[in-house]
Amino acid sequence: MTEITEVSRRDATSVDGVGDVHDVRRASRPDDVTIDAAGRAALDRPVVPLRHPLRWIAAALVLVVLLNFVETLFTNEQWGWPAVGKWLFSPAILTGLQLTLVATALSAVISFTGGIVIAIARLSRNPVLSGLAWGYVWLFRSVPLILVLVFLYNLGSLYPTIGVGIPFGPQLEVPTANVLGDLAIGVIGLSLSEIAYASEIVRAGVLAVDHGQHEAAQALGLPRRRQFVRVILPQALRSIVPAFVNQVVGLLKASSLLFYVSLLDLFGVVQNLSSTYPTDIIPLLVVATIWYLALTSAVSVVQYYVERWTARGSVRSLPPTPLQRVRAAVRRGASGGAGGASVGASVGPRGASGGESGGARGASVGASRRSRGASQGGPGGAGRLDQAAAAARSVASGTSTSNDRGIS
Repeated sequence: MTEITEVSRRDATSVDGVGDVHDVRRASRPDDVTIDAAGRAALDRPVVPLRHPLRWIAAALVLVVLLNFVETLFTNEQWGWPAVGKWLFSPAILTGLQLTLVATALSAVISFTGGIVIAIARLSRNPVLSGLAWGYVWLFRSVPLILVLVFLYNLGSLYPTIGVGIPFGPQLEVPTANVLGDLAIGVIGLSLSEIAYASEIVRAGVLAVDHGQHEAAQALGLPRRRQFVRVILPQALRSIVPAFVNQVVGLLKASSLLFYVSLLDLFGVVQNLSSTYPTDIIPLLVVATIWYLALTSAVSVVQYYVERWTARGSVRSLPPTPLQRVRAAVRRGASGGAGGASVGASVGPRGASGGESGGARGASVGASRRSRGASQGGPGGAGRLDQAAAAARSVASGTSTSNDRGIS
């Protein structure tokens, strides 16, 4: 009697489990018609982009300020645009511009070469070289550039003659004024200061190279000089070029300090002409600004192509040039117009086919439900329990198959 009672309890529990599975499935999975309607509604609903009102307000304020400034450029006669056109290509301005270019180019080459040397010494295991390199960087990063230039300009007062030879012995000496001219003093002063910064840039680029590259170069048996020139430095250039070009731009602007050592560069010529023509001070300053902007823009263009060239071994495809970007934008605009016309022409047929397919889906859903009702009229068994468990698992996982649709 006890065994019969336990069997009946297990059967009742099994039947209740089937009922629970059916209840969970009916509560968690909506009807097929509801799913189809929700899907069509989701597809027809337009996508609304995220709005940024504060961003647009800030952009509007900036544009208002910019337009007001541009208006003053044309309405304020004190800018003296006719005088700007007169002085822009004058021989005196072009002569000062030439001196600026020469001093900047020489200083950039010397500073980059010297920066590599100081960086190698700083990374050396020799304590003497490493210590001297650190001291050089510390000294010239601490002293202002204008102080270095003025100090070199008065070097003849401190050392009337300079030479080389045996310490405390015979010396080969020459007068300082015969060796160091004004341009040499300016280039040396600019280079001494820039070498300190360039060496730190080169050192940071070398340290940025993965240590595995050093080990791979050593495993190939390459000499240390060849390891640095052919393996380490080309990879370090990707980090060195952007920072060093910024230094070149700063060097270009710092060349205006050569005026204080009696060199008439672009800024020096503008200063002299301003004292001679006091009514054209503002136009002359505008001329200097235009030329500095043009030179900086040219350096930026060179920087872009140098970075593109050094990135050949690190990216799968090189970044597009500005001309290539313009061409791609024009092509996208042309293809976008043609695509819009084709989409508009295909809306009508697609809507008709969508209605027909929706009707067919509704008819098939009704037929499948009728067939399910006819096939599930009999009593449940072990197979029905397995189907119910499979349906529960599919509902819990978020999937829907043809087998669980046959259970209701």
